[in-house]
Amino acid sequence: MELFNQIFQFVLSISILIGLHELGHFIPAKYFKTRVEKFYLFFDPWFSILKKKIGETEYGIGWLPLGGYVKIAGMVDESMDTEQLKKPAQAWEFRSKPAWQRLIIMLGGVTVNFFLAWLIYACLSYFKGETYSDNAKFENGIYVSAEGQKMGLETGDKILKINGKPAKRMEESMLNMLFADNVTVLRNGKEITFPIDENGVAEVMKANEVRAYFSPRFVPVVDSILPHSGAQAAGLQKGDQILAVNGKPTLYYDEVNKEITSHASGQIKLGVKRNAQHIDVQVQVNKDGKIGFSPDPKFLLASYEKTRVTEQYGLLEAIPRGFTRTIDILVMQVKQFKIIFNQKTKGYTKVAGPIGIVKQMPTHIDWPAFWSFTAMFSVWLAFLNLIPIPGLDGGHVFFTLWEMITGKAVPQKVLENAQMIGVIFLLGLTVLIFGSDIYKLIFK
Repeated sequence: MELFNQIFQFVLSISILIGLHELGHFIPAKYFKTRVEKFYLFFDPWFSILKKKIGETEYGIGWLPLGGYVKIAGMVDESMDTEQLKKPAQAWEFRSKPAWQRLIIMLGGVTVNFFLAWLIYACLSYFKGETYSDNAKFENGIYVSAEGQKMGLETGDKILKINGKPAKRMEESMLNMLFADNVTVLRNGKEITFPIDENGVAEVMKANEVRAYFSPRFVPVVDSILPHSGAQAAGLQKGDQILAVNGKPTLYYDEVNKEITSHASGQIKLGVKRNAQHIDVQVQVNKDGKIGFSPDPKFLLASYEKTRVTEQYGLLEAIPRGFTRTIDILVMQVKQFKIIFNQKTKGYTKVAGPIGIVKQMPTHIDWPAFWSFTAMFSVWLAFLNLIPIPGLDGGHVFFTLWEMITGKAVPQKVLENAQMIGVIFLLGLTVLIFGSDIYKLIFK
């Protein structure tokens, strides 16, 4: 059932996005009296699941969920149907329309995607508000994983600025730091600024800790105990709170973990609070610096709750807020290329295709999360489609702008060859991404 929920939410989201994107091409095409021969959700090589012709347009649903398309008469598109282009141009064909009309038709899809994201984010801000962890509420700083420490962070830091700009929200900070040049923190009462180490970013990504390399500090209370471990042999119990290690007070789990790790293959004395009584326990540490217990996650959740802030927005506030959120997502997606194509960080190994994205969807129906994902993905589709690669909207826009600037139309043969190259490139990229997804699914 969980997998069904994930697939359902993903398919519903891309169906909405693709349908509206293609509608963005369809409406201006019809407005400028350009014939639209097909309007399809998903691709239909060889056959379609459903189709019906209404007027001059065939509407349908394909079986291959890799996108969708509108087939506009007189246009070099991914169908590579050039037979019609060999005939004299007709008034109702795309190629007969003025360049400015063709430009509007080609920009219609990305325009709809942008405004859709703006609308969704505005509605989410208005109806649900925005809940986040406020960096200013981390009273005792943050706990930083070993990978995060390699970036330059330290446990106990309070995050103040990223690239010189105030860092308010923990969730945004966690992503922004991966793309940042420098971070400003409050450390041991002093404000310091340091550069982000790309090797550390690579370690964070390798460990799949993009959203988990720092967190609030929390009380060290025992939850589960591994069998045949030092913790079991010493008689540690679920609910024990560790107050000290070798007489050194430990307020937080990270302090306990640090002290235990430093005594690998040795013995330590734990000061433990159990049922309001204080007792001392001798524990053997293994060679890996572990004693074999897990902390109680409810105390981590409690620490998160202390940092939570919910901001509510009125209607007039939500509209500009929706625009700001859309631009923020767009900027973040552009910044991702800094680590995707970086040989140190090797972000390209973490790029997920449809299978990988499905696995990241909520396992239950979560409408706020669904709409947030849909808005984010809408911005992503708008950005990707504007890249000037033949086969994408950006390729058509590029050639049309070239014509408008130079006053000369790009030769038909050049358009056809460019489109063919673009389609082959995009198909190859699709196969590569799917192959990567399948490899990760099987071997990781």
